[in-house]
Amino acid sequence: MLRTLGAALAAALAVTGLTASAGADRSPATTTTTPATAATPTPTPTFACPPALPVTGQVTGATTTSVTITYWMVLSPPCGYDPPLLISLFTSREDATGWRDPVAEAVTGPERSGTVTIGGLAPGTEYWFRFGDTKGTRDPYVIGGPARTLSLCSATATIDSRWGGGFVATVTVRNGGTEPVPGWLVSWRWSGDERIQSVWGGVAEGTGQDVAVRNASWNGTLAPGASATFGLLVAASATTATITPECGR
Repeated sequence: MLRTLGAALAAALAVTGLTASAGADRSPATTTTTPATAATPTPTPTFACPPALPVTGQVTGATTTSVTITYWMVLSPPCGYDPPLLISLFTSREDATGWRDPVAEAVTGPERSGTVTIGGLAPGTEYWFRFGDTKGTRDPYVIGGPARTLSLCSATATIDSRWGGGFVATVTVRNGGTEPVPGWLVSWRWSGDERIQSVWGGVAEGTGQDVAVRNASWNGTLAPGASATFGLLVAASATTATITPECGR
């Protein structure tokens, strides 16, 4: 009987140990989770163009029918341009500002600096220039000028006689070009209170200090090397009054 009781007790202990072991196996495992640290984004650098004109230029020559412009391409893309450049001419600063009605254009060579001569222009005329590229990009900064073509004629003045209340002068107009001058216009600005009393050999125009004298009907056409003259009777309070004329058309 004691043997039987011992066997029963051993069996009971065995079952209890098995149950405890099974219960331990069913317990959830404890896991420690470390949250992931988000990577800090690298800021994208902001590109800034230097404070310099991407292209610039100036007038370095002129004839009666052309102007020569020297240019420098200071910066490359994205802040500037690559050659070739397109140079546009306008007959007023207002047209150049608005990119309206260019009267002539020329394309530069492959050099980043150089000169361009634009021909087919009118003598004695002022032009303004702007830069762009051949892809249609227009430079927003430079408005160059005025670039003035040479006049076909030149004018000089001589004071023939002078007195306390005025003087008499002769103005000579000369065609120094290789083409005939179909008509001329001589202009100047008085330095004081000068006033024209009479003109012969020309027609006076203008008022105030800005004066102009146009050719008469019979002396306007000048062959190359030819000249014409007109005379002036001028009232002036200053005995040192002079005339510095410019000739145009």
